[in-house]
Amino acid sequence: MTHWTTPTELRESQLAVAGATGVTTALLRPPYSAGSDALDDADWSAVVQAGQEGYLTVLTTLDSEDWRRPGVARIVAGSTPVGTGGQVLLMHDSGGDRSQTVAALEQLIPQLKASGFRFATVGEAVSLGDPVRPAAAVEHWQGAALIMALRAGDGILDGISWLLWAAGAISLVRAVAVVVAARRHVRLRRKPWGKAVTEPVSIIVPAYNESAGIEAAVRSLLASDHPVEVIVVDDGSTDGTADLVEALRLPGVRVVRQQNAGKPAALNTGIAAASCNLLVMVDGDTVFEPDAVRMIVQPFANRRVGAVSGNAKVVNRGGLLGRWQHIEYVVGFNLDRRLFDLAECMPTVPGAVGAFRREALLRVGGVSDATLAEDTDLTMALCRDGWRVVYEERAKAWTEAPASLGALWKQRYRWCYGTLQAMWKHRGALSQRGQAGKLGRRGLLYLLMFQVLLPLLAPVVDVFAVYGLVFLDPLRILGLWTAFLLLQALLGLYAFRLDKERPGPLWSLPLQQFVHRQLMYLVVIQSVFTAVAGSRLRWQRMERYGSLRVPAGTPDLTGPAAGTVPPGLELAQSWVEAAHGDVPVPLPSAFRSVPRDAGSRTPGRST
Repeated sequence: MTHWTTPTELRESQLAVAGATGVTTALLRPPYSAGSDALDDADWSAVVQAGQEGYLTVLTTLDSEDWRRPGVARIVAGSTPVGTGGQVLLMHDSGGDRSQTVAALEQLIPQLKASGFRFATVGEAVSLGDPVRPAAAVEHWQGAALIMALRAGDGILDGISWLLWAAGAISLVRAVAVVVAARRHVRLRRKPWGKAVTEPVSIIVPAYNESAGIEAAVRSLLASDHPVEVIVVDDGSTDGTADLVEALRLPGVRVVRQQNAGKPAALNTGIAAASCNLLVMVDGDTVFEPDAVRMIVQPFANRRVGAVSGNAKVVNRGGLLGRWQHIEYVVGFNLDRRLFDLAECMPTVPGAVGAFRREALLRVGGVSDATLAEDTDLTMALCRDGWRVVYEERAKAWTEAPASLGALWKQRYRWCYGTLQAMWKHRGALSQRGQAGKLGRRGLLYLLMFQVLLPLLAPVVDVFAVYGLVFLDPLRILGLWTAFLLLQALLGLYAFRLDKERPGPLWSLPLQQFVHRQLMYLVVIQSVFTAVAGSRLRWQRMERYGSLRVPAGTPDLTGPAAGTVPPGLELAQSWVEAAHGDVPVPLPSAFRSVPRDAGSRTPGRST
C-alpha cells in the first residue's frame, strides 16, 4: 500500500472495532501475514510505519491453514504444536464457510488441554499491559457510523446489482418488442390504406432565419410528385429569409410575413392561410424526397387517421457525431415509432416531416405554445381527441442534425424538457378510455420508463460497471457489457435493414455508448431537475450549417423557365381555383385574428 493509505486503513479498522465492541486495541496482525521469517523489506517497512502509528505488530508461529478448508483432520494436525513449546496459532473466523474450523476446534482444544497446554490471549501470554482499552465515546459513535455506512454501501451495491439485472431484462424485453412490432408493421404497410389519396396538399414551412437551407427545402417540396401548395411563414427573420424565397419567384409558393412570435404561432398562421384540407408541416432545414408528400398522405384514406409521422433522416452524417445521430434516428426513433403505431399511442409527429388533417387540428385548437415540444404536445392532443396517429416510413425527409456537442445538448435539452412538459400536461390520459387511454397507459408509460427513469438510473449502472471492473469480477462485467453491445448491434443491423440503410456507421456503436449515450443521460437528468425546480426553459434555436442541397431533377423555375409550373403544382392550382375561385377562403374562427396576407410588403399583392 502507499504510504498515505496505510494510516487511513488502520484508523478505519480501529473505528470498526470501536463501533462494534466499544473497545480499541494497539495489537495488529497485518493481513496475509504468517511468521516473522516471511517478512520481506516491503512488509518490514509497513510494520515500522504501523509502529510509528502506535500499533504493536503480532505475527504467528503456527499456521493452521484452515482457510484452505482441507478437512477437519488436517486442520487439527496442522494446529498441534510439535513438542511442548508455546505457539501463536493462526486460525480464521471469516472469509466464507468456517464449519471445518469450528469442528476442528472442538477436537483440538480438549486434546491440547489434556497435553498440558493452556489457552490465552496475546496480551495474557506475553504479559502486555492494557492491550485492550475502552473506546472514547466519540470513537464509538464514529465507529458505529462507519459500520452503518459500510452496511448501507453493501445494500446499495446489492440494489444496484438488482437494478443492473432489471435494466438488462427490460432492455431485452424492449428489444424483442420493437423487433416483433417492426416485423408486423412491415407486413401491415404492404397493404394499402384504402383508395389512393390524390387531393392537393398545403405544405407549411415555418421559418426563422433559415436562409442557409430554405431554398433547398422549398425546391424539394415543389419537386413532389403530388399536387402541393407551399406556404412559407417568415417568423420575423433578420437574415432575409422571406426576401430570398420571394426572389426565387417560384409559382405555387407564398410567403406570409409576421412579427416574431414563435414556431407555434407561425404554424397557426400557415394553417389559416392554407387552402387544402390535408396539411404537411415541415421545418425550414428539411428536404423532402419527391414521393414523400404522396406517401405521407396515403394513411388519410382511413377516416380515423388524424396525423401521420414521416421518416426523418440525418443529412449531415459526416464525423462521429453525425454517425451517432444517424444511428439514433434509425435505431431509436424509427423503431419506436413502429411500436407506437401498432399500439396506437404515437406520442410525437416530428416537426421535420408530419402530415395533419385540417379538421383534426381545428378540433384541438391548433398548435399550442404551452410547451417547448409543440410537436409532441400537438400529437398527444390529437390522440386524446380520439384521432389515430400513424407512422409512414416510406415518407422520407432529410434534416440537418447538430454538428457540435454544444448544439446537440441545446437541442436535446429542449426536446426532453418539452416532452416532460407535454407528458405532465396530458397526464389525464392515464385515466381516460379509448384512444386517449391508449396514449396514457401505453405511450406515456413507455416514455416514462425508457426516456425518463432508465436514463436517470443508467449513470448509476455505468458507475457500478466501472466499480465492478476494478473491485469485483471483471470478466463477468465485461461479459455483460459485451452482451449489451451485441444486442444493440443486432438491433441496429435490423433497423438499418428496414430503413434500407448501409450498416457501415454501426462500427461507431461502441463509441456511441461511451459518449453520445452519456450525454443523453445528462440531458435527461438536467431536464428532470429543471422541471422539478419549476424553472422555465427558453426556446433554443439550432444553428444551421447549409448542408442541404436542392434535389436532383427539381424544375428550374427561375430564369428562362420562369413561369413553368410542374404538373403536380398545376393540379393543385386547378383544384384551388375550382374550389374557391377568386373569393377569399373563409377562415376558421380559431385563426381569424391572423390575416391571410399578414405582413405583405406590396399593396394589392398577396405575398
